[in-house]
Amino acid sequence: MERSLVVKLTCGAEATPDLERTAQALTVCATAAAGGIPVRLWLTGDATYLATPGYAERLTLAHSAPLADLRDALLAVDAVTVCTQCAARREITADDLLPGAGIAGAMGFVEQIMAAGAQALVY
Repeated sequence: MERSLVVKLTCGAEATPDLERTAQALTVCATAAAGGIPVRLWLTGDATYLATPGYAERLTLAHSAPLADLRDALLAVDAVTVCTQCAARREITADDLLPGAGIAGAMGFVEQIMAAGAQALVY
């Protein structure tokens, strides 16, 4: 049975605690991807902006890898999904997303976390 990692990021990055959670989620996902582990990052709430151009580029956190680089590593393996409802509430469409990101609903998330061998984390 192949193991996989599914991470849901529920916050934006405007406040320091949220920025740290964002960095942790991106670091864990990018590390898993670099190690050959199938990974999927689900962006909800204000985290949806991470899948849009320019957002991660303006975020910095001391002692963290650049968040845009971590995000780009996940985009390169098509591992980023934006919540359908969260995107709609922010008027984000598929055309607004960076290449490698997609939009999907709750059923997609449920299917991934219920798959045999899946480990789900929420930040």
